[in-house]
Amino acid sequence: MLSRVGVMQGRLLPKYHGRYQAHPAGYWQEEFSIAKKLGLSCIEFILDYNDAKDNPLLSNEGIDNINAIIDKTGVAVKTICADYFMEAPIHSENQNVALQSSNILTRLLNNSVSLGVTDVVIPCVDQSSLSSQIYVDNFVQRLSPIVDIAENTKINISLETDLSPEPFAEILDCFDSDRITVNYDIGNSAALGYSPSEELNVYGDRITDIHIKDRLLNGGSVVLGEGDANFNLFFDELKKIDYTGVFIMQAYRDNEGVSVFKKQLDWIMPILENYKVKNS
Repeated sequence: MLSRVGVMQGRLLPKYHGRYQAHPAGYWQEEFSIAKKLGLSCIEFILDYNDAKDNPLLSNEGIDNINAIIDKTGVAVKTICADYFMEAPIHSENQNVALQSSNILTRLLNNSVSLGVTDVVIPCVDQSSLSSQIYVDNFVQRLSPIVDIAENTKINISLETDLSPEPFAEILDCFDSDRITVNYDIGNSAALGYSPSEELNVYGDRITDIHIKDRLLNGGSVVLGEGDANFNLFFDELKKIDYTGVFIMQAYRDNEGVSVFKKQLDWIMPILENYKVKNS
C-alpha cells in the first residue's frame, strides 16, 4: 500500500449530481474497495453543506459504518475536508449561521476521534475567504473556543486560505495552539501566483495536510504536469521541514474518475518516491 498517499473522496467514482467535488451519498462505500485496489492508504472524507444531516460523519451510526468499511478494506480516513464551511463560514456576519457552523465543527471533531482522524480541513477560500479584517476578527473569536476541543481530541484544525504567506501566518499566530495548522494545496497556490519557497519558509513547519493538484495561473484545475504548479520546487522545499503528514490526491477529474486518476497517480509517484527516499 502507498503509505501516506490518499485520495479526496469522490475522485474514483462518477460525479455525484454532476458536482466536481462532493460526498457521493448513497454509494460512498464503493470507493474504499477501489482505493484498496489502487494501493492507496486513505481517503479524505468530505463534509458538504448540502445534505449535511445525511452525511455519516455527523451520526453515531454513520461513524460505525465508516469504521466497518475501514476494517474491511484497510483504507483509513485520516483527514476530512469540511467544505460545509465554505457555504456557511464560521466567520459569517449572520449570527445564526455562525452558531450553527460552530456546533457542526464541534460535533465533527468529537465524532472523528473513533475514526483516528488527524486533521479537519477548513477551507477559507472563494465565498468563505478571510478577505477583510472583520472576517478575520470573527474567525479568530469564534474558532478560539473550539481550539480546546481540538486539543482534547488531538485533531488538527487545518486551515486552507487564499491569503499570501504573511497575512496567513498572522492569523495562525492569533491562536495559542499547535492544533491550528495549515492545509497546503499545491495547485491553488500556483493559481494564485504564490511562491512555494516563500510560503514554506513562513509557515511550512505548520503544514499537516497536503492536497496534490495542478492549476493554471489565474485558471482552473488541469491534469498534473500540465499547469503552473512547480512540483519539483515544492518538494525540494518540503524536504527542509520534515513533513510527515498525508498527501491527498485532489487532482483534476473527469465525469468517471478512475482512468484519469490512475494516469495522474502514475505521474506523481516518482516525485513522491524521490521525496520519500531523500527525506527518510
